[in-house]
This record gives sequence, C-alpha cells and structure tokens, in this order.
Amino acid sequence: MGLKDRTVLVTGASSGIGAAIARAYAAEGARVALTYRSNSDTGERLARELGAERDLAMAVRYSLAEPETVESAVDTVTRRWGGIDVLVANAVRWAPRRPPGEHFEDVAPGDWLSFLDDNLAPTLRTVQLAVPGMRERSWGRIVLISSHVALDGHRGQEFYGAAKSALHGFARNLAWDVGPDGVLVNVVCPGLTATERVLHGLPEHLRERELRQTPTGRLSSPEDIAAAALYLGSGANGNTTGQVVTVSGGR
Repeated sequence: MGLKDRTVLVTGASSGIGAAIARAYAAEGARVALTYRSNSDTGERLARELGAERDLAMAVRYSLAEPETVESAVDTVTRRWGGIDVLVANAVRWAPRRPPGEHFEDVAPGDWLSFLDDNLAPTLRTVQLAVPGMRERSWGRIVLISSHVALDGHRGQEFYGAAKSALHGFARNLAWDVGPDGVLVNVVCPGLTATERVLHGLPEHLRERELRQTPTGRLSSPEDIAAAALYLGSGANGNTTGQVVTVSGGR
C-alpha cells in the first residue's frame, strides 16, 4: 500500500471506527499518531498495542472544543516524526437527541452554532496545518470521515447532517487547490456501523430495520470503514480525489 514509514495522524482514534483505522494503517507499517479527547488510558493502551515502544505509535490529546489542542497535536507529531503524510479526520462531536416534541426551530442558536463550529473549524484547521508539509514533499493524503446522515437524512439530525455535508463540499473544492502538489483528499461516508456505541446504544428494532433495508443484510463493521480509509490514504490510491466513498452495504 506504499505506507511503510509514512506518518499518519488519525483523529478521534481511541475507539470505534477511529481505532480500526489506526490499526489498519499500523498493519501496513506506518507510524501512527492517534488522538483521544479525554480518555488518555484508552489512547495510550492502543498506542502500546500499535508499537509505541518501538516509536511506531503515539497517543496525543485533541479536543474539538479546544483549538489549542489541535495546534499542539499537529506540532507534537511534526516535531517527533518530521511531518504528517496522511491525515484521517475522524473526530466528531455527537449531536444530542432532541426531546420529543421539540422541532428544528426550537433549538437555540447558541446550541447549534457551537455544534457546527466544533465539528467544522477544528477539522479544517487540522488540514491547514498538515497541508504545507504535504506540499513540500509533493505527496499527501487527506481522508475525512462523514456519515450516512449527510446522504440519507434522519429525523432530528439537521445540524449533524449539515456539519457532515460540509465536509463533502470542502473535499471537492480542496482537491483543486492541493491536487497539483500531489495531495489527494477524499471523504468516506459510513452507513450505520456496528460500533460499540451503536450496538449498545441503538435499540435493536432500529438496527433490525436498517438490516432489512441493506442489500448485504448486515451492518458495516469498523474494519469495513477502515479498509476504505486505508485505500484512499495510501500509495495504492494514485489519482482518486474529491470523491465521497460510501460504505454502507449498498444502503
């Protein structure tokens, strides 16, 4: 996959899809920096699993609500390993569920403005910080993790859908700016995925309904999403950019 000795930064990587992505890159011989928001024990444990003692992995703190952690995370990786070759932006602030009977127009601007800001600004800033080194090396890969909500829609998820949809437009346009310098940028759009959050937090009848509407008859696993993110961020991807790749079992 052309990833041996490449440096990869995976945000939101302490569990679920992000952890699967970090493992996939590590298995290809890349150095992996994985970020966590608050659970340092989980982040450090995964880093040890991926080879921290051999300087092949490290865990760094990164919080969407704290802009200074974005700068410090990128700086830490750059100082230690000389730059970032692949950025996988997976960190997300989840949208709270609206109470029954509350409509879109009932949500206070202070709530949704901060939600959009947290989900967009830190990701775009991380890309800004990573791109100069990619341009200098004439090689780079950026993979943004979106959500099926941006394509399918879901009741009560207007602001989450808006934040994720913005990534699609961002990637399509950024591809024109960075493409001539050897940098490819794409989006992976997972369908409902069998993470612990979904398996333990989503009612079984809703999961069953999703299965009935999915041609493969199963939910994607985190490893399914990781496989797409791995390809798009690898040397095997020679000229795919500005695209949204959906991994949803045909949903």
